[in-house]
Amino acid sequence: MKHRYLPMTEEDQKEMLAAIGVESADELFHDIPEQVRFRGDYKIKPAKSEPELLKELSAMAARNADAKSYTSFLGAGVYDHYMPVIVDHVLSRSEFYTAYTPYQPEISQGELQAIFEFQTMICELTGMDVANSSMYDGGTALAEAAMLSAGQTKRKKILISASVHPESRDVVKTYAKGQNVEIVEIPHKAGVTDLEQLESLLTEEAAGVIVQYPNFFGRIEPLKEIGELVHSHKAMFIVSSNPLSLGVLTPPGSLGADIVVGDAQPFGIPAAFGGPHCGYFAVKKKLMRKVPGRLVGQTVDEDGKRGFVLTLQAREQHIRRDKATSNICSNQALNALAASVAMTALGKKGVREMAVQNLQKANYTKKVLKEQGLEIVLDGPCFNEFVVKLPESFEKTNQKLLEKGIIGGFHLGNAYPELADHMLVAVTELRTKEEMDLFAREVGGQHE
Repeated sequence: MKHRYLPMTEEDQKEMLAAIGVESADELFHDIPEQVRFRGDYKIKPAKSEPELLKELSAMAARNADAKSYTSFLGAGVYDHYMPVIVDHVLSRSEFYTAYTPYQPEISQGELQAIFEFQTMICELTGMDVANSSMYDGGTALAEAAMLSAGQTKRKKILISASVHPESRDVVKTYAKGQNVEIVEIPHKAGVTDLEQLESLLTEEAAGVIVQYPNFFGRIEPLKEIGELVHSHKAMFIVSSNPLSLGVLTPPGSLGADIVVGDAQPFGIPAAFGGPHCGYFAVKKKLMRKVPGRLVGQTVDEDGKRGFVLTLQAREQHIRRDKATSNICSNQALNALAASVAMTALGKKGVREMAVQNLQKANYTKKVLKEQGLEIVLDGPCFNEFVVKLPESFEKTNQKLLEKGIIGGFHLGNAYPELADHMLVAVTELRTKEEMDLFAREVGGQHE
């Protein structure tokens, strides 16, 4: 029998008690008054043997509808993507999964280089000059970007599009409350940021404007137009972006973004019930001393050999508290490594091909849903997500899909009351034609 954890025998217990000079475990608690001690039996099942327990827990786990045994059309920020098998192989190496903060560069070169490569690839995807060595997730990275813009411009108002992920908007609002920063939402129009409303809300008090690209509805925002509007009022332009989409979309850095953030989850990081994931944070060179978290720089040693070090450390544990840009004291190095390995395994052509498949398959699914007589709402150019109006309630539709081994999309009514019984559908490169056709038939109510 395999024991992952060594059990304690009765002999072990006797030896331990003897070593500390007591006769029994009860004697350890002799200072606790008798009248307050619990003498009954807990209402829990009797202990089982390890094989019996594993069998019971495995049966419970099998009741979950997971993306390995079900076909998933659920996205909304966390996606079912191809993960090269080499990702787990590299992550399982003890020198990586046990590594923490690489404060001593002379013994941390592997970890530092891995993080440096992550930063480099993020810069290439986003079109920005500098990226940090990861953050907790996309939502907190976006909130840090908002606070950076307020600090940099000395202004106290942030405009955020209603087409930004609702959970990310909530995180931004939470951060802003502590900094006394006002958050104003820009309405969306037909699924993209309403430019007329943005123009009317943009005043000299605005520190920054936040949009998502592609946005929460999967639509592609007109970044160039938004950027020009934002900069005409000397505010900062912040873009939250799915990094995979940048394999096919024009990088935000080429369209006027000052800060680009997002979550690297699409690259080699499992959905894992929503985390942990890996936020990225990229800026133009003028802002590199304001970046929260860590930066890894490339240098040479006294012999001229290439080396890597933590640089421009502006966290409160490194410099005076009042001069610090952030108190972010951990990164997601292991998940950043996963993203780096996945991007390296895919290569530039592979990332582009993966992005193109997301684009094509989402549009194919839209087409077959329309053929079933369903209405695609907020329609327009999209990446791998779109909105469909359901012919019956979301609950009924989702239950019907589950019975066919399909995990349905996100119920938009949870975040946008006006879109009750509308589903946000995510279609990634893993979906097959048969799966997309079956999904369309089931949602449309036509069965074979």
